[in-house]
Amino acid sequence: METVSIKNLYWNIAADIYFPTDFNAGKKYPAIISAHPIGSCKEQTSGNVYGAALAKEGFVVIAFDASFQGASGGEPRYIEDPSHRVEDFRVVADYLVSLPYVDEERIGVLGICGGGGYAINAAMTERRIKAVGSVTGVNYGRLMREGFSGYNPLALLEAMAKQRTAEVRGAELRVDDVLPSSPAEAEKLGLTETDLYEATEYYRTSRGQQPHGVNRSLLSHQSNAASWDAFHYAEILLTQPLMVIVGDRVGAFGAYRDGHEVFGRAASQKKEIVVVAGWSHYDLYDKPEPVGQALAKLVPFFREHL
Repeated sequence: METVSIKNLYWNIAADIYFPTDFNAGKKYPAIISAHPIGSCKEQTSGNVYGAALAKEGFVVIAFDASFQGASGGEPRYIEDPSHRVEDFRVVADYLVSLPYVDEERIGVLGICGGGGYAINAAMTERRIKAVGSVTGVNYGRLMREGFSGYNPLALLEAMAKQRTAEVRGAELRVDDVLPSSPAEAEKLGLTETDLYEATEYYRTSRGQQPHGVNRSLLSHQSNAASWDAFHYAEILLTQPLMVIVGDRVGAFGAYRDGHEVFGRAASQKKEIVVVAGWSHYDLYDKPEPVGQALAKLVPFFREHL
């Protein structure tokens, strides 16, 4: 593995490149851009799990931290803006095509959770992406309009506007911790819904905890997400081969529904939806059995289309 820094406007994107075991810099390899979940980082599921596994199967994989998050640059911190998240894919693709060992005609993308929604959206207009994989992918805009706003997006937008005005006038930035501090705290607060509780179990324990995967959100800079749709124009522009993987233990974050929606809407002539029976959204992050089932589908998919 090699850690690199990629120029993006006025800041840099931090990324880890995972190489095949028998890597030879004199050869050309298919490459996969691996995108982390909302509030996550490259050292979690997108890199250490899926990135490392796909590299062992012969792909060069680049797992990157979103701008304003993780080890990437950008101020203020903890912005979750779909327009920036999607642009990051283009910048990483720019970097890949500059590498002599990457075959520019064989670049794919894989996104997990919110990264899945962003990957799908990016592929619609970034035609250097030739194949698209999504693992428990979520449409972040839909999630903002529904559960994350208490099904009242207008009230949330008003709160964002007031907070942004206050910050411009000198108030302290409002950075929210979006998860309880521990599973015990979640239980104490009665927050036991499947996805919310399992997110806490993943991000707030040694199972998935990383210094940069903090799940923090700057409220005043999230308004773009409320009007964004990851799958807008998928029926016209999403033509690349597509593989959508979801678990059938359905949670509130909506990956099961979103996966079926984009599968139905995509214009792709070659597309497949894989339902991993008996497993949840967060099981597909790192648990060996469901991840193994996902990879058993993803590896031949990428081999065929890259």
